[in-house]
Amino acid sequence: MRRPSIREVFVTTCGLSLVVSFGAMGWVVMGQDNPISGPKRLQQAGGGEVQGVESKQPECLQQVSDLKLGSVAQADDPRLQGVGLIVVRKAERSIQRFRAGTALMLEEDTPACWHIGLGPAPEGHKYRQGDGRTPEGWYRTSDKPWSQWYGAIAIHYPNARDAEAGRVQGRIDKPTERRIQAALAKDKKPPQASALGGEILIHGQGGFSDWTLGCVAMENQDLDKLRASLPKGLRTDVLVLP
Repeated sequence: MRRPSIREVFVTTCGLSLVVSFGAMGWVVMGQDNPISGPKRLQQAGGGEVQGVESKQPECLQQVSDLKLGSVAQADDPRLQGVGLIVVRKAERSIQRFRAGTALMLEEDTPACWHIGLGPAPEGHKYRQGDGRTPEGWYRTSDKPWSQWYGAIAIHYPNARDAEAGRVQGRIDKPTERRIQAALAKDKKPPQASALGGEILIHGQGGFSDWTLGCVAMENQDLDKLRASLPKGLRTDVLVLP
């Protein structure tokens, strides 16, 4: 990869590294929206198409027992009873907060449940860098205050299961798997530059089209409410379902 000039910067976003020109794209100040919309900016950078999704309010569940877990999670997993649980349901394009197994209600007596946008390949689990998919399974989260995306929350992909599968299938080697496992054991974000991909985020700038490269996108005002509901440092568990 060539070295960027003084007017360029590497942007690692949703599993893809891009070289972005200041002049062509503008500069993003933390906590503010880019004058160019998120979908338009990403379309310009990646050359892809933005897919619209139905803009109706997603179905909000009452209990975690209403979730269709399939093979992604077990019904007796204690994390489902966590006070900071986030659940993403990709097919429904929804993200919802639960507390102790029950849907979290906001002050205005509405459920903490919002519409999301995904990437160009929303179906299926993420296996490699650049596949445009959003990973499925259990992940930890943390704040990412220096992201170019509004209100970014880091999803700690890959998890130990992803790393093991990647090593068995020959996408990463054993030392890389060990580094991923070591970071996860310390509740830190694992290495993001392996062949498995990385930089999967929950971020703002638009939740009603599939315009990311694998991240979970929300409307800014919805993301503000989600962030306000989470523990210190935004460290909690997120379950991503198909």
